Amino acid sequence: MTNEANSEGNKEKESKNFIEQIIDEHLKNGRFNKVHTRFPPEPNGYLHIGHAKSICLNFGLAEKYNGKCNLRFDDTNPSKEETEYVESIKEDVKWLGFQWDGEYYASDYFQQLYDWALQLIKDGKAYVCECSQETISQNRTTPTREGIACEHRNRSAEENLDLFQRMKAGEFPDGSMVLRAKIDLNSPNMHMRDPIMYRIMRAHHHRTGDDWLIYPMYDYAHGESDSIEGITHSVCTLEFEVHRPLYEWFVQNLNIHAPQQIEFARLNINYTVMSKRKLLQLVNEKHVSGWDDPRMPTISGLRRRGYTPESIHLFADKVGIAKRENVIDMGLLEFCVREDLNKKADRRMAVLDPVKLIITNYPEGQTEMIEAVNNHEDESKGKRMIPFSRELYIERGDFMEEPSKKYHRMYPGNEVRFRYAYFITCTGCKKNEEGEIIEIYGEYDPASKGGNSPDGRKIKGTIHWVSAEHAYPFETRLYDRLFSVENPDDAEEGKTFLDYLNPESLTTIIAYGEPSLKDTEAGYSCQFERMGYFIKDKDSSGEKSIFNRTTGLRDSWAKEQNK
Repeated sequence: MTNEANSEGNKEKESKNFIEQIIDEHLKNGRFNKVHTRFPPEPNGYLHIGHAKSICLNFGLAEKYNGKCNLRFDDTNPSKEETEYVESIKEDVKWLGFQWDGEYYASDYFQQLYDWALQLIKDGKAYVCECSQETISQNRTTPTREGIACEHRNRSAEENLDLFQRMKAGEFPDGSMVLRAKIDLNSPNMHMRDPIMYRIMRAHHHRTGDDWLIYPMYDYAHGESDSIEGITHSVCTLEFEVHRPLYEWFVQNLNIHAPQQIEFARLNINYTVMSKRKLLQLVNEKHVSGWDDPRMPTISGLRRRGYTPESIHLFADKVGIAKRENVIDMGLLEFCVREDLNKKADRRMAVLDPVKLIITNYPEGQTEMIEAVNNHEDESKGKRMIPFSRELYIERGDFMEEPSKKYHRMYPGNEVRFRYAYFITCTGCKKNEEGEIIEIYGEYDPASKGGNSPDGRKIKGTIHWVSAEHAYPFETRLYDRLFSVENPDDAEEGKTFLDYLNPESLTTIIAYGEPSLKDTEAGYSCQFERMGYFIKDKDSSGEKSIFNRTTGLRDSWAKEQNK
């Protein structure tokens, strides 16, 4: 092989993440002749952006290697799982653009898992323990000390079989006994110190009803479920690295197909929490309106806020696959949605904090239609016509009676370009008794129609507007970060993550937009020029429109990267 070929091969290897390099080696050495992954969520809550990264990874690997990817629900804890969560998970995966090759549930395998448990008991590798959870934990001691064997550990296989079958039959109360794997009480890995395989739980299961009174633990069910489905690469987050020896112990001692577990760093984002337990608490205690509240890091929340599948894919690509955990800046996620929406979102004009401008030399009662571009990044979107009249709404922040240095918008004596319309020179303003500006006055140059200079004079300021007579009022929800600190999980002594909720994470105002916004449907996404990206909320009705702010136009993340 030439040096040039060697160099190209090394570049290709370097461009692949470490998981792809492992898969390549497995395909090369013959351990596996295909790639079969799975995405295995527990249906105990809605998926969040961290799950989106895992979805993109597992389905992406299957696509890249022309393999398969299953969707499997880890439904082994019926006390916390619901059909609502199952359906939401399926909706999220489809919305991200993926279709699973098979839909499975751990509960599909309850009988097989039970039969395998019987096999381990017969082989002397599992036993029924009647110790309390507290005693079990105490007997495990610490990683540097030997564990303590309880009196139940050396029961005969016959006695263990009898007790386990009676556990299944419902002869014992919840919590009175468990089935444990008999492994190594002296292992430095605490997960190997006779872990629990089954517990008694009288809880209605969303699929199997009341058929089972004992349920397998995750560590017991997971590897076997992978094995049954013929999974080759069981890709999971880094906290499961210490569980891998147990994963391998079960499949090896049952002598069944052995997938390869590979761990990668989980996704952490600042100014939010990713724990399902904490997200559920936010919902149950009504700190947010629901799982799909646009402030939540859930996929449904991001979708309602106006994020696109493409922006989530771009985010996952930019975050990459790593072995070491780090915290990702929320600004990167916002950058990704701007990148996507800039290319395809319609442009519309809306005024969020209005003050009236009266053009004193414009004919009273006259309305003309002004041509406006729908998207400067995509000529195929064409143009639209918007009304212009004597009285307009502009942003209050676009006027200063006494301008600061380098302020180029409206102030007495200054000429400003009104987007798509005319040049207008500010001539003054009117205040109320409290000193608040209630009207602004100006004169337009009829020769500057279209916002173009008739004589080559340069105008530094350009602002947006809507015709007051034709303006469409709607509710606007301005969302900000849910927490006021970068790491709400790292609470000070005596506080919880709830103490860091941002009281200004949602501001609701009435805005005024161009008339075309009235005829849009829920889910319509656009850029309000100079204001940011917005999406029409599902709570909108024929009488009332609601627009959620997806993100502003300022990109602090990209600026930081370019320093």
